[in-house]
Amino acid sequence: MVNAIFPKKRGAGRRKQGASNRDAEQNFSREPFTAEVVDMASDGRGVIHHPEGRTCFVSGVWLGEKGTFRLTEIKGRTGSAEVVELTQVAPQKITAPCVYHGHSAKHCGGCAWQSIEYSAQLQAKQTRVEKALANLCKPDAIAPILGAERTEGYRNRAQFKTDGSKLGYVAPSSNNIVDVETCLVLTPHNAATLANLRQQLPNSEWQPKRKEPWVTLNIDETHSADEVRVNERLPFMQANSSQNKLMQDWLAERLARVDLANPAIELFCGSGNFTEVIAAAGFPAVAAVEVEGDALSALQAKALTNVSVHGINLYEEGGLENALKTQPKAKTLVLDPPRDGLKERAALLKKSCKIRDILYISCDLATFTRDITDLCGAGYKLVAVQPVDQFPHTPHVEILAHLRVKGG
Repeated sequence: MVNAIFPKKRGAGRRKQGASNRDAEQNFSREPFTAEVVDMASDGRGVIHHPEGRTCFVSGVWLGEKGTFRLTEIKGRTGSAEVVELTQVAPQKITAPCVYHGHSAKHCGGCAWQSIEYSAQLQAKQTRVEKALANLCKPDAIAPILGAERTEGYRNRAQFKTDGSKLGYVAPSSNNIVDVETCLVLTPHNAATLANLRQQLPNSEWQPKRKEPWVTLNIDETHSADEVRVNERLPFMQANSSQNKLMQDWLAERLARVDLANPAIELFCGSGNFTEVIAAAGFPAVAAVEVEGDALSALQAKALTNVSVHGINLYEEGGLENALKTQPKAKTLVLDPPRDGLKERAALLKKSCKIRDILYISCDLATFTRDITDLCGAGYKLVAVQPVDQFPHTPHVEILAHLRVKGG
């Protein structure tokens, strides 16, 4: 008998492999293993290597620490693990001043690095920026990080979660609300607002509807507890006032180095935090661009000299091109995008683009590096980078950068 050989059905191999991966992800070994923390991830967790070669992420550890760990989850070639025992503790470890600090479903997830000396936090952030930009600029182009004047009492805006009974922040990797009576990073005004909000508990009006796990209470220093916004975000503002002043000063200093004879364009202008600095620099005209909303109305109300305000969605196709048309003779561009960065950037990469200097203010190192890589490939050069610590005790780092056309 001749054995018939039938062709494998299309996709059968992929399905089998996918099923194999799912089985592995559900049936992995939870046997303890030893490892060393070799790096810090962008979300603040430590990086270790499993004996099988898998890269794992662990909360509550620091660079150089050694110990015994246990897998809690795997996904492909990566996974999450928990500490069984630390046999070598980092000398930078300290006792966290906040009683809610921790890394379980019972702890606040807001200040992941509060148990680490502040100088070590700053060094870790500086190292992250230097590694990310190693192939894009010379080391001396990156200035030392600007640490925060205050590591407590600095946050001028916050978002709380509540179910009508509990009020606070969400525990890491969960939907659990940690009931917070005090928060050390809030400004005195916001700390008082938190106390006043808690006096309204229990509150049936704050109970989530349908399948939502909570409602949000949004506050800043311009609002009292009686004016809290329920499930409604406030117009964006930088959350650390003293560090924001350093950022404004940096921008003013860099703008003194650009061509002030031609107009400038600002993207993602918000309610004018940096627009005021740009307007004061001496440009003959400034086009400030943002999506329509409360922020634009607030900026228009400021009536800044030589500033025109434009409502353009920069994440829509053609949005950036339309923004550049608001001042066709502009040589300077300032932008402060949200975490997604400058997703639509093709218009800046064209040889016909007339922008000579770009001042890029970023709150996300990954999207910043992506955008800067494309800009450098299109003929720009990183001439100055200034890391800023907006949020002590967190892995977040703000990046200020000045790019200039090569040979310009």
